[in-house]
Amino acid sequence: MTRRLAQVAKKVGVSEATVSRVLNNKPGVSEATRRSVLTALDVLGYERPTQLRGERARLVGLVLPELQNPIFPAFAEVIGGALAQQGLTPVLCTQTKGGVSEADYVELLLQQQVSGVVFAGGLFAQGDAEHGHYQRLAERQVPVVLVNAAIERLGFPCVACDDAVAVEQAWRHLSSLGHERIGLVLGPDDHMPSQRKLAAARAVEGKLPDSAVERAMFSLEGGHAAAARLLSRGITGIICASDPLALGAVRAARRAGLSVPGDVSVVGYDDSAFMNCTEPPLTTVRQPIEAMGRAAVELLVAQIQGGSVPPGELLFEPELVVRGSTAPPTRAA
Repeated sequence: MTRRLAQVAKKVGVSEATVSRVLNNKPGVSEATRRSVLTALDVLGYERPTQLRGERARLVGLVLPELQNPIFPAFAEVIGGALAQQGLTPVLCTQTKGGVSEADYVELLLQQQVSGVVFAGGLFAQGDAEHGHYQRLAERQVPVVLVNAAIERLGFPCVACDDAVAVEQAWRHLSSLGHERIGLVLGPDDHMPSQRKLAAARAVEGKLPDSAVERAMFSLEGGHAAAARLLSRGITGIICASDPLALGAVRAARRAGLSVPGDVSVVGYDDSAFMNCTEPPLTTVRQPIEAMGRAAVELLVAQIQGGSVPPGELLFEPELVVRGSTAPPTRAA
């Protein structure tokens, strides 16, 4: 007990006597100090005293599907900074292969009595995935915000980039350069953002053959394999659902003895870090990360403060960023 008092006191910058008064629910402590002590307990992994467990911590779970794709650390930086400005402490929960699952993280966050949870990508975007842990959050009335297009039945407020507009921008860019054989590298069939991108491509192109669409896991290797199949069918312009997929497509072209953009043009999606430093610099569609991240925190804080937030979707406009991976086609059919 003494060790716990000392650690919490050091974390908050107050005396052990002050920490003791908070833990024993005694008067004489300001509300700000009391909240700081309770947050320190949560951060250090200590259980709150029984009489204080009904209060939610000033912690917010920030759940990410991975860190290898630079777009997710970028979202984490924006969201984490915006939460800190609101006096909330983000708890980063990152999934790894064979590690802690999204559902396991939700259980841990519920045990810590977090004030809310932001999911920046995750199983909410996959129709065939398990969604029971989202239902648990809803039943416990924990404020939740989703970042990325979500399946409809979850009922949480959502912040997303307009996938349809992104594909329209990329497709029209390639068409304006003279490309007639354009293909797509998308995520799995049940992935909602990929479904929207495919629908937009079909709306722009009309009769888009199945042979012009390939599915892949969201990785450089997945992009390489999917793009290689498209290249074997004579595709000259490839639109990818993420920047790592696009980098895989560039690698596939080079392995096939083709140049980018001389023989094949490639467009990514996200405009994540260092895409202007690749060779060639990647043409991509930029998500407005700063605006989306701040909007997600505003929606979450409104819920935490007891406000009413509609469960609909806030759509943000993407921006085509033209660099060196796209050019007029020179390859024969």
